[in-house]
Amino acid sequence: RDNGAVIHRNSWVRSLTRTAEGWDVEVIETSSGEAKGTISCEHVVNAGGLWAREVGRMAGVELPVLAMEHMYLLTEDIPTIADYNAEHGEVLHCIDFGGEIYMRQEGGGLLLGTYEQGGKPWSVEETPWDFGMRLLTPDLDRIAESLDVGFRHFPVFEDAGIKQVVNGPFTFAPDGNPLLGPVRGLPGFWSACAVMAGLSQGGGVGLSLANWMTDGDPGFDIWGMDVARYGDFATLEYTNEKVQENYSRRFRIQFPNEVLPAARPLDTSPIYDRLVAENAVWADGYGLESALWFQKPGLEPIEEVTFGRSNAWDSVREETLAVRNGVGVMETTGFAKFVFSGADARSYLDSIITNRVPAPGRMVLAPMVNHNGKLIGDLTVACLGPTPGEPGGPRTTATGGATQNTGDRERFVVFGSGIATRYYERWFDQTIPVAADVSYATLGWDLCGLAIAGPQARTLLERLTTTDVSGAAFRFMDFRRLDLGPIPAWCGRVSFSGDLGYEFWMSSSRQRATLDLLLREGEDLGLRLFGLHALNSLRLDKGFGTWAREYRPIYDPFEAGLDRFVKLDKGDFIGRDALVAAHEAGPERRLLTWSVDTEVGRTGADVIGDEPIWYDGEVVGWVTSGGYSHHMETSVAMGYIPAGLADASGQFEIEILGVRRAATLVDGCLWDPEGDRMRKG
Repeated sequence: RDNGAVIHRNSWVRSLTRTAEGWDVEVIETSSGEAKGTISCEHVVNAGGLWAREVGRMAGVELPVLAMEHMYLLTEDIPTIADYNAEHGEVLHCIDFGGEIYMRQEGGGLLLGTYEQGGKPWSVEETPWDFGMRLLTPDLDRIAESLDVGFRHFPVFEDAGIKQVVNGPFTFAPDGNPLLGPVRGLPGFWSACAVMAGLSQGGGVGLSLANWMTDGDPGFDIWGMDVARYGDFATLEYTNEKVQENYSRRFRIQFPNEVLPAARPLDTSPIYDRLVAENAVWADGYGLESALWFQKPGLEPIEEVTFGRSNAWDSVREETLAVRNGVGVMETTGFAKFVFSGADARSYLDSIITNRVPAPGRMVLAPMVNHNGKLIGDLTVACLGPTPGEPGGPRTTATGGATQNTGDRERFVVFGSGIATRYYERWFDQTIPVAADVSYATLGWDLCGLAIAGPQARTLLERLTTTDVSGAAFRFMDFRRLDLGPIPAWCGRVSFSGDLGYEFWMSSSRQRATLDLLLREGEDLGLRLFGLHALNSLRLDKGFGTWAREYRPIYDPFEAGLDRFVKLDKGDFIGRDALVAAHEAGPERRLLTWSVDTEVGRTGADVIGDEPIWYDGEVVGWVTSGGYSHHMETSVAMGYIPAGLADASGQFEIEILGVRRAATLVDGCLWDPEGDRMRKG
C-alpha cells in the first residue's frame, strides 16, 4: 500500500481473459456474488493456494498440484517445557525419522505432526470454492502408529493433555517443491503455487518472483522450484500418484541413487521392451524411462539404495571398459530436440547462443546465457542446410503432428538436456522477435536416438553405410543425413563419452530396426549396451559438465570452463554485454576436477554433490557432481573454487560422508587431454 498497491478484500476472481495488453480479471463480491467489475493488468500471479488448479484452469493450464490432509496435535501447557525454557530457551524443532513425525514448541506446550504412510489426498479433482478457512475432521486411527512411536520417543507426551487435534489440507507439487515462475505460452501469467511450507519458503518465493517480474531474472538458481520443470506428462493422475508418494516419504531418508516408482513407467521408447529383456535398470526423466545400467543375466534388475557404491558397480565397470576398449551403444531419446526453420532462423539462433551458428553440415556446442550472462542452457546446434529430407521423410513433424514444408531453406536441429525441455521452450517463446520469420517444432519422443562410442565405433559404422565415413570425410562435429542400411537417419560425429563416437537420430518407427542392425553388425566387435551410469563415469574422465550440476544460472561460461564456445567478436547476442564485463574482470571462481583418495572397489563411496571442498584446513568451494572413473581407476569430483586457487600447490580435501579425503587437483582432465580419440580417431 505504501508503494501504491490497491488491495481488494472480499473479492472472488471468477474468470481470466487474455487481452492484447495482458489480462482482464473478472471480480465478484465473495459473500453476495454481485459483480465488482473487471481489473485490467499486465500480469497475473497465481498464488491460489488450495485453488491453484482452478486459477490455472481459468488461464487454460493444468498445474500439477494436489492437496493432502495433514494432522498434528497441540498439547496443553507442560510444566517441563517452562522449566526447559528458563534454563535453555525454546525447545528446538525436531524430526524423528523412526516415527516419521516432527515436534516443536507451541506456546507453553508442544506440537506433534505426522507424515504418515497412508496419507490421504483431499479434493482430488477440484477444490470447492466455499471451503474457506475450515478444518477437516481428524482421523486419529490413520496416524495411530506414528503417534505411538512419538509418545514412546518423547515420554513428555504421555502425561500431557491434548488441547486440539488439527487436520487441514495443504498443497504439494509432485516432488514437494513449489511451482514458481512464468508459465510457458501464457505471457504475463505467473505461478507461485504448491508452497507447502509458507513461512519457511514464502520469503524466498516472493523475492525470486519479484526479481523475475521486475528484472527478468529471479536472481537465484531456482531450477528445483521452476514451474517449467514439468511438461505435459504431469497430468492430474500423474500428479496425484507422485504427490501421495512424496507425502508418505517426506521424513524418509532419500538416497542419492534412489528412483521412486509411483506413476511409472509413463513414457517409453520403442526399444523399451528390448532393453527390459537385457535386464536394464531404469530411471525416469521428464516422464521418459531411460536405462541406468544393465544387471547381469539371472539377477533382479534393481539397484540397492545406498550412500556408498551400489550393486551396480561390477556391471557399470564392464559397460564403461567395453566403451573405452571397444564399442558400446546407448539410447539417447531423452534429449530435448527442436527443429528451427524460417528465413530468420540463423539470425535468431545467433542472437541466443554464445558460439557461432554452424555452417551447413556442421554442429557446434553452444552455451546459452540470460541477460546477466549466466548459463541457462548447454545446447548443441546442428545446421542441416538445404536437404532432400530427414529421417521421417521430406518434412519436419512437430509435436501434435503439424508439418512444415521446408523447401530449400536452412534448418537447424537444437539438442539440449531433456529435463529442461519446457524451460527452453519458454525462453525461445520469450526471445523470438514478433516480426521474425522463424518457427520451431519440439520433436519430443517422436525423434528417437541411439549413440555408439569407442575406438571401434567407426568400424561398426562402416558396416552400416556405403557413405565414406573415414576421419577425413566425416570429421569431428560433422552432422549429416546417412542411410544406415535401409534406415534414414541424421548422424552427428560427437560423443559425451569423450571417445570416438556417433549419434544417430531416427523416427520412432525405425528405432527398433536401428538397434537390431547395430547389435547384429557389432556382435563380433563385442558391442555392449551401456547406460547413464557408465556414461557418467566416461564423462568424468574428460571433465565434461552437465546441466543443473556444473552448468547453472549462477555461473557464467568463463567460470564453467566454456571459454572456447564464447565468441565475443561475432556480433551482438543476449548476455553479450554482461559477458564482455565478466571477461574483462576475470572469473571469480573456476570449475575444476579432482582425483579423490577413496577405498578401492565397491566398499568405498564417492561424492554425490554439494560436499565441501577444503584447502589448507578451510572450506573454499563445493562439489557439483562426481563418481568413479572405472577407466582411470579413481574416484572423481568436479566443483567450483575461487579462481585464485586454480593453480594452488597446497593440499585439497573433499568431504565424503563426513570424512575428509585427500584430493589431487587435475591439470585439465584425467584422460586424453588433447581429445585425440574424440577428434582424430
